[in-house]
Amino acid sequence: MIWQGRSKRKYTGKLYRRFRKKRKYELGREYIETLIGERKIKKIRVRGGNYKIRLFRDQYANVYIPSQKKVVRAEIKTVVENKAHIHFARRNVITKGAVIETSLGKAIVTNRPGQEGIINAVLVEE
Repeated sequence: MIWQGRSKRKYTGKLYRRFRKKRKYELGREYIETLIGERKIKKIRVRGGNYKIRLFRDQYANVYIPSQKKVVRAEIKTVVENKAHIHFARRNVITKGAVIETSLGKAIVTNRPGQEGIINAVLVEE
C-alpha cells in the first residue's frame, strides 16, 4: 500500500510522531506503464463507487486529424519521445504528452491512458 501524506521528518531531521493510523482514503496505487501490444485492461473501483480502467497494453489509438477535422483509429508503431521519463521512449511506455509513431504519422497523446483505458492523440502535421 502506498500512502501519500506529510513528510516523515522535520526540517531539522527529527522524526515526526504518528498521531493516527493511515486511512483508506489516503491510499495510492502503483503506477501503470501502458505499453504497445494486444489490448489488456483491468477495471478498478475507486472512491465514491466510480471506476477507472487501467490500460496495460494497446495497439491502437484514436487519432484526431486537425486539417480534416475527424478522428481515425490508427495502429501504434512505436514511441518516439516521452518527456515524462528519459527511458520511457526506449521501453515504449505511453503516457500523456508522449509522441507516438502511428500508421498516419507522428501524434501526441492527449489523455492519461493508464487511468482512462484508451489512447487519444492529435496528429502532428508539419
